[in-house]
Amino acid sequence: MNADLEDFIEAAGLLKYDPSTIAKIYQGHPGRLLNRLIETLVPLGLFLLGVSTDRLLGLLKDSKKARARAQEFSDLLVQLGPAFIKAGQALSTRPDVIPTVLLDELAQLQDQLPGFDSDLAMACIEEDLGTEAKLLFKSIEKDPISAASLGQVHQAIFKDGTKVAVKVQRPGLREQITLDLYIVRNIASFANKYIGLIRSDLVALIDELGKRVFEEMDYLNEASNAEKFKLLHAHNKKIMIPQIYREATTRRVLTMEWIEGVKLTNLKAVRELGINPDKMIEIGVNCSLQQLLEHGFFHADPHPGNLLALEDGRLSYLDFGMMSEVSREARTGLIQAVVHLVNKNFEKLSSDFVSLGFLSETVDLAPIVPAFEKVFSQALEQGVEVMDFKSVTDDLSGVMYKFPFQVPPYYALIIRSLITLEGIALSVDPDFKILGAAYPYFAKRLIEDPDPSLRKSLKEMIYDGKEFKWVRLEELVKSAAIQSNLDIGAVIDQLTEVLFSKKGGVMREKLVNVSINKIDNLSWRALRKAKKIASSPLDTIKRRKDWNIKSKILLEFEPIRQMIKVLRHVPGFGPELILKKIPKMMSETNARKMGIDILKGVTEKSMVRVIKKAAGTKEKKQ
Repeated sequence: MNADLEDFIEAAGLLKYDPSTIAKIYQGHPGRLLNRLIETLVPLGLFLLGVSTDRLLGLLKDSKKARARAQEFSDLLVQLGPAFIKAGQALSTRPDVIPTVLLDELAQLQDQLPGFDSDLAMACIEEDLGTEAKLLFKSIEKDPISAASLGQVHQAIFKDGTKVAVKVQRPGLREQITLDLYIVRNIASFANKYIGLIRSDLVALIDELGKRVFEEMDYLNEASNAEKFKLLHAHNKKIMIPQIYREATTRRVLTMEWIEGVKLTNLKAVRELGINPDKMIEIGVNCSLQQLLEHGFFHADPHPGNLLALEDGRLSYLDFGMMSEVSREARTGLIQAVVHLVNKNFEKLSSDFVSLGFLSETVDLAPIVPAFEKVFSQALEQGVEVMDFKSVTDDLSGVMYKFPFQVPPYYALIIRSLITLEGIALSVDPDFKILGAAYPYFAKRLIEDPDPSLRKSLKEMIYDGKEFKWVRLEELVKSAAIQSNLDIGAVIDQLTEVLFSKKGGVMREKLVNVSINKIDNLSWRALRKAKKIASSPLDTIKRRKDWNIKSKILLEFEPIRQMIKVLRHVPGFGPELILKKIPKMMSETNARKMGIDILKGVTEKSMVRVIKKAAGTKEKKQ
């Protein structure tokens, strides 16, 4: 058997990315490797030679020239094939590895290639499904409706009339990807050893890329991703996920429900459906945040072709090959980082980057803190809701490139997801701010979530040292109230916990003093009115509602009054909801202590009043 054919067949059998096995395949059969090296290294070498010359001559200081070179590199990756396209997309989220000008170009790298021969596609379908296409489908379109680096999609109709989309993998894809990953990995190893400017482990980056590309090439894995995504979002009536037909799905063929819809970026077509494009963006942003912060399982490639507006107002997700997971700890860490960002606590923000895996525990954070302050302070002046995500991430990229940051894979995919989503949103609304759209969701999670770490973050958010900031809490609740399903009961419970927590000692002391004066004043006013009530007809007294006598007094109790002021922003809120929670509030240890302190204070004030009255001292008007 021909040696090249042997390594071709051996590589085709690899189901998981294994760099050592791949190395053995091509080290033992160098023929095909040599041909591909010539095809790839020659154009890459010529490009790098040109860039080096430009750098020596100082031409790259011209932003236009630098951007032109970045565009040339992006185009070259497309020419070199699927593995290089995927590598470029991976680099587009790594500000710790490459400069900003190149990040911008690689972020626009499109995963699109011309379709391959239809006869080859039909042969693949029949080989993998074990039957002739005409026996399985009533009809199947020979020409693909779309094509990308890994495969192409054909429209088909089952025998029962069900319309489906059939995705077919490119012939020889696994073999080509395997060979190219071997080459790219060796280039990365060379760069790590001999290019001193590169601090990040490029080999680890390529290995992570290889793992993800192999997962993406396995359509059974994509089918499982789609089913998991559908299950997690089953409660969300605004989202549609196509059904997978397992009987017509293999590692190289994926058959799913055909979705009739229009791309979100086609504003005219969306409006012709009678749908407000802004509403679609709102659904997409909320769903993305839910994926990231609740489920920890998110769609990492929400480009325009993968998001469709449907006639019934739902948003449909397509293509589940590139998914990622975020641990509970990382999700909590991201919310904590937002809290420290909003509070302008850049020291703690720097520590967050350590706990999130961006920085080693041995790194000196002292020079990083002022760098963060420089990046974020000005942007935060107008508030996080209007912060320009793109400009801030560009500035932050500069910091990451300058200092020893290493971006974790999960975060790289989060940034890719958010930047892609923001790009779609900006095509609908040029003034769209992804952070402004996301902040209400962050606020809602911060207020509602019982996670101890987030409870601590909530306290950090609304305390300035020992000073409790009702205004800051009010702004947080106001933002969270934008979310339509905010749980009022949960909000009251969490605010009660904060109020009576250990950290609330100073605030409670102030509230005790204010409340003593308030209750003392109310009690004397009540005594003055007692004669009037006693002289009223009996039926009038009976008609007086408990609310007017007791509840009104309770609602003037200082912390309750402040809480009502904060919660008035939540739709559906009424003071009676607070009253229902009062028994639970009073069961708190610190609440009981407050009650005792207030009782003592009121008693002392009353005794002073009685003594003054007995002595004939005139009372001041309250």
